[in-house]
Amino acid sequence: MRVSLQWLKDLVQTSEAALEPAALAERLSVAGFEVEAIEDLRQLANGVVVGHVEACSPHPDATKLSVCSVSVGAAEPLQIVCGAANVRAGIHVPVALVGSTLPAVQLTIKPAELRGVASSGMICSLSELGLAESSDGILILDELLEQVPPPGTPVAASLGLDDTVLELAITANRPDGLSMLGIAREVAALSGGTTVVPVADPITAQTLAVGQTAREAMEQGGLFSITALENLTVEASPGWLKQRLERAGIRSINSVVDITNLVMLETGQPLHAFDADHLSRLSGKTADPAQLGLRLARQGERLTTLDGEDRSLSDEALLVTYADQPIALAGLMGGAAEAVNGSTKRIWLEAAVFAPQAVRRSSRSVGLRSEASSRFEKGLPRQATLAAADRAVELLQQLCGARCVTRWVHQVPCSDPEPIVLRRDALHNLLGPVQAGADAAATPASEDLHDLDDSLIIQTLEAIGCKLTATEDGWQVVVPAQRAIDLSREVDLIEDVARLVGYDRFAAHLPDPLRPGGLNPQQQIERRLRRALCDAGLQELCSFSLVSAAEARVPLANPLLADYGHLRDELHGELLAAARRNLQSGQSGFWGFEIGTIFDAATPESTGRLMLAGLICGQRRSELWSSGGKASAPGYFEARGSLQQALDTLGVPVDDRRLSAHTLLHPGRAADLLIEGRPAGWFGQLHPAQAQSLDLPEGTYLFSLDFAALSAAASRQARLRPSFKPFATVPASERDVAVVSGLDMLSAEVLSIMRKAGRPLLEHVELIDSFSGEPLGPEVCSRTYRLRYRDPGRTLTDADVDAAHNNVRQALASRAGLELRS
Repeated sequence: MRVSLQWLKDLVQTSEAALEPAALAERLSVAGFEVEAIEDLRQLANGVVVGHVEACSPHPDATKLSVCSVSVGAAEPLQIVCGAANVRAGIHVPVALVGSTLPAVQLTIKPAELRGVASSGMICSLSELGLAESSDGILILDELLEQVPPPGTPVAASLGLDDTVLELAITANRPDGLSMLGIAREVAALSGGTTVVPVADPITAQTLAVGQTAREAMEQGGLFSITALENLTVEASPGWLKQRLERAGIRSINSVVDITNLVMLETGQPLHAFDADHLSRLSGKTADPAQLGLRLARQGERLTTLDGEDRSLSDEALLVTYADQPIALAGLMGGAAEAVNGSTKRIWLEAAVFAPQAVRRSSRSVGLRSEASSRFEKGLPRQATLAAADRAVELLQQLCGARCVTRWVHQVPCSDPEPIVLRRDALHNLLGPVQAGADAAATPASEDLHDLDDSLIIQTLEAIGCKLTATEDGWQVVVPAQRAIDLSREVDLIEDVARLVGYDRFAAHLPDPLRPGGLNPQQQIERRLRRALCDAGLQELCSFSLVSAAEARVPLANPLLADYGHLRDELHGELLAAARRNLQSGQSGFWGFEIGTIFDAATPESTGRLMLAGLICGQRRSELWSSGGKASAPGYFEARGSLQQALDTLGVPVDDRRLSAHTLLHPGRAADLLIEGRPAGWFGQLHPAQAQSLDLPEGTYLFSLDFAALSAAASRQARLRPSFKPFATVPASERDVAVVSGLDMLSAEVLSIMRKAGRPLLEHVELIDSFSGEPLGPEVCSRTYRLRYRDPGRTLTDADVDAAHNNVRQALASRAGLELRS
């Protein structure tokens, strides 16, 4: 957004010092409107004055040069050699004096001699003053100005070069900053001034009757209006209007188009004028507002826009139509055929609010952005739309002699904004005290600190357009429509007060009382698990949560890119891709994990589920000492043990149950992971077909766990803060037992039988050996378990241990499918 300080001075009543460019740029930047550049236009004509050509004669030695005698208000006229074809005696021209610099052409004027004739200065053209990209001949002031200043007068003011332009970066949450009035309110609040808002008389409107499709589309934005004007004279705009547009970076077209652009820059509301006579020719009868429509384009429908481009439209382009024929891209650009030109006598002035998402989709579909679309996309307040149209009508009446015929409006009724309660104590507690008459960055004395005065709070909020009603403990604040997007809560108002008063005025202070912070149980568990997985040799990944389209994925309403238009529904896809990239680049292995959120299409409104996923593939790269320096890929149980090593730090028992129906995993080498008896995830070897298609080794292992279930189990009070148990002071006694069972029987089931039967003396049991093959026969195996018995209060006798051990043996013998071997 380019802001002219001369225009700003017409909209803000404040001191000259407050509008000094460097100081104002600093205050705006601190307040949130970053000033990216300061363009001092005075430098373009520094040292350039009005000159009067008293005499002009041909150069004695060059046919294309003229020797001019130019009066610049000094005692003697200057002799200047000029090569322009349009120079002649009796005209007023801009003259760059010796010693001046013209930044537009990077030229410093020096005394010179051209073909033997001395020249002291230069008669300038528009391009040499930075007012045009190119020009034919010198600038003749008599043709440009109604009244030419006397010779010797600096020419900057007459040419509009006595101005400074600030280029601001406007953030997405501040669409009001895309208007001069929005910046004026900001400057008034920062400087303690007042805003001067041009107000036009409102025009009486009648209801616009349109079809059902158009009505539904118009109601998405909330307002659509057409103002009919006639008896216009379309001509070139006056100089002041051209200058304001040029300072904003907009090219002057004609008086009608320039007025719509001026109002857009002033109020932030885009307008568009249609040639009403051309609309009549489209339907073959008098222009009728009932023929207007608003709809999506049909695939392949064509429209030639104002920039001369013949565009083929998709079904995402939003069109304004007349008699069902497209006449404009809504919120983007009008059609070339309906454009206002020198012969236009009647116009329809459109002032509307289009849905931001509809304009954004339409803009993307045609590959076009405009000044209008940049404003519609950020959201516009409907309350200011008709006032902007009234302002444009007033200017059209003044500059074009227009007569307003009538206005048609279709709008959704606006509800009164709900006031926001602003508590005085909440503001003071959040912002703290201010320091009187000094910079709060310095160490303040306690007597210099005081709470922000109510009068300053009221003045600041009223300057940005808020209406305040005093209450016992604060105010009820009605936010202006143009700030409704970013001022919706009490804390937003408090932030705006601090921003506009100046953060540097508030003293540095700590909250009272100070309360220690810390991690909640889930955060503690998550950190411990991340550290444990890294200790087990896995590296943490952080992949993009937006993915391409696939079945059962949640689509985004407005994706930036088609390839990233859906929310992910699993984590292992990116892990597999990362493993493939690493192995293809020559790495010997890839062990990685990610803790991230996934989303389910069945519940698209949910915030997603936090999951832990990991992959173990190839050699562990963190160390080689455990394998004697030789590279070795882990087997199924080694990989499962690495995961278990990390989970053991949380103290959560995880049981395995055979899994054979997972399409991603090997049917015979996969397991459901049970936490507290309930399925919470899975672990297994990658299916050979999947491994082959991804060019990964067969020994690739994946796991996935629901982090909520893991966290719930780990956050039990006994696990999160385990109680101290004294170390045993009496010896333990160990016994071994071997059982024969089918290969399909889980060792976990055998362990559970022994733990229950061995209570209360059985302290620990573990599998120490497993054997299958001859002479046992097929489909059976022998497993040997070591049991440790201990009583914390006394030393067990052989009889005590034998009795407990016999209970275990009897329990095993009574279980079908188990046979005691020793």
